Amino acid sequence: MARAVPAVERAFDVLELFLEADELSAPEITAQLGLPRTTVHELVGTLNERGYLMPTGRATNKYRLGVRSFQLGSAYAERLDLAREGQLVAEEIAERCQETVHVGVREGADVLYVSKVDSSHPVRMVSAVGRRLPAHCTALGKTLLASLPRAEVDEIYSGHKLDPMTEHSITNRKALRKELDEIAEDGVAREYCESNESVACVAAPVRDTSGEVVAAMSISVPILRWNDETEAALRDLVRDGAAALSERLGHTA
Repeated sequence: MARAVPAVERAFDVLELFLEADELSAPEITAQLGLPRTTVHELVGTLNERGYLMPTGRATNKYRLGVRSFQLGSAYAERLDLAREGQLVAEEIAERCQETVHVGVREGADVLYVSKVDSSHPVRMVSAVGRRLPAHCTALGKTLLASLPRAEVDEIYSGHKLDPMTEHSITNRKALRKELDEIAEDGVAREYCESNESVACVAAPVRDTSGEVVAAMSISVPILRWNDETEAALRDLVRDGAAALSERLGHTA
């Protein structure tokens, strides 16, 4: 690993203060970072000169983020690729649990897999990127539905039967609404043999820079390896994975 450059680290420390504050003066930055006053003035002056900070007005000694910071953030957002970023995080999570990890998005009443990493075990879930499944039968789909206003969920399923995939699938709207409320409160969805008689699954929501749920991440396990201890561990892990992907998409908790 390359050696960190102290001057660059201090410059980033200054900029990151503005994640929590709209504007700050040099004395306020000095107090928060505990740096020498001359060092802060040099850092602020350089960041101002390069367009990463700018004065808030002539009658104040305070600064706010400059246009260059906005340009960098916009360039980052424009180049984000959910499938690519999802694949990278899914690989990390799969390596930690050795089980199948998916990232999916909702399209109408279906969930669409956009990223996938297979389990390393011989017995595993069979799936593919691009595959669609009914959202109400999957932990991924229920996570995405739980993020919607209930009126929108009702509209999605207006005149639409909840066809089962297995005998464990939810088949009526009242039961679906109840489970979505529980998922929204808990933050993790659970599926036990609802889309596949031999597979259990947990999922958590993925958010973008605005805080909106734009995807979900799941971990799927054959029921022969499923028990209460495994479920508890995977619930924590899928939360971690979804949070890591959300961070890559610009979300801050």
